[in-house]
Amino acid sequence: MGKYLLIIFLALGLAVQAQVREEYTAEVSRTDPAKIHIFPNPAVDYVHVRIDQMPVKNVKLTVHNILGNEMRLETEEIDEHEIRVRVKDLDAGYYFIAVKDDDENFRATYKFVKR
Repeated sequence: MGKYLLIIFLALGLAVQAQVREEYTAEVSRTDPAKIHIFPNPAVDYVHVRIDQMPVKNVKLTVHNILGNEMRLETEEIDEHEIRVRVKDLDAGYYFIAVKDDDENFRATYKFVKR
């Protein structure tokens, strides 16, 4: 009898775990419709932000230090889907890039390391 209860509990646990994974995947796809690549990471002179499914002309990028303070940095539009951010003058450490597009109702934040 104990062996059967253990099997039932394991089966229920796997079913719940599968349901949680499915809900998490759905949540990620709802909030992050664009594929965004931040490279190189860690960065030395520049960080490139590549947005595959949205043109960058409508995107607003902000860079923040670990305390949340916005850093004023030079940006350059490389092509329709890529922006280059000059991070050469930043101190070494962790930073965040916030990507925002009000037209697409998209907001996301990504971490990168400056060496």
